Amino acid sequence: MAGTSQNTPDDRGESSSRADRPDPATEAFVAHRNLLFTVAYEMLGSAADAEDVLQETWLRWAGVDLDTVRDQRAYLVRITTRQALDRLRTLGRRKESYVGPWLPEPLLTTPDVAEDIELADSVSMAMLLVLETLTPIERAVFVLREVFDLEYDDIAEAVDKSPAAVRQLAYRARAHVVARRPRGVVSPAETREALEAFQRAIETGDLQNLLDMLAPDVVFLGDGGGIRQAALSPIVGDDLVAGLLAGSLPRIGAEMTVEPVQINGYPALLLRRGGEIDTVMAVRIDDGLITGLYAVRNPEKLSYMQRETVLRR
Repeated sequence: MAGTSQNTPDDRGESSSRADRPDPATEAFVAHRNLLFTVAYEMLGSAADAEDVLQETWLRWAGVDLDTVRDQRAYLVRITTRQALDRLRTLGRRKESYVGPWLPEPLLTTPDVAEDIELADSVSMAMLLVLETLTPIERAVFVLREVFDLEYDDIAEAVDKSPAAVRQLAYRARAHVVARRPRGVVSPAETREALEAFQRAIETGDLQNLLDMLAPDVVFLGDGGGIRQAALSPIVGDDLVAGLLAGSLPRIGAEMTVEPVQINGYPALLLRRGGEIDTVMAVRIDDGLITGLYAVRNPEKLSYMQRETVLRR
């Protein structure tokens, strides 16, 4: 279940005010809750902010006359999108003062997310970083059209644009994403192979297989948020990344345990120090080589590693 706010109905059909059979508004919200969380998360890259958006969505939905609602799913997605756009602008200001690189908040996902290839691709760390390069309105249009297959008229209502303008935004956003997304379909097996080399390097000190998989233009991003130690700027190029790994992996192997997990629909590694979660490590693969290494260490972004999150589209 997606993380549940205290004041929104959860997927057991309970609300803060009543534990008996829920009213129609509550039933509709609960039925679509995981979908709405996924919409907000894909727009924001932050589970905590997505939960806040769901809270605002519920407060507005609870006051709607359901007799006037033609399509409850589309209506709820519209409210969620508007709230997420407002939150995205606030997030943009926060990121301007963020210490070091900003990475999406990782989610420990259920196995069915990986089975839905399009959903897994859309929530992968690599794709969420690509979505960060879009404007807020482009990101909303892309997510609603390409991931959730909403009609242009419904998207237009959600983002307060004309259908013609939405079509243009969708075309521009799609071209932007295609030029920057991982090349070709990345199989879980390819990702797993890279991570097995990473885990082997940590546990045995043999880095050669891992270094052989680094693309010449590989980028390492570490997100400590100013709380945990991490590189304060991207490290670019196989020589520099190899030097970083050679210097850090032996120490990591001596101090941490490594656990394979499913993060955002793809294989990843969970590093623990003294039993406590320290780092989530994800990779981007292009043409069989590692082009991105992403280490999330900011403890404020690791709370969703304690339980699996259900995502829907």
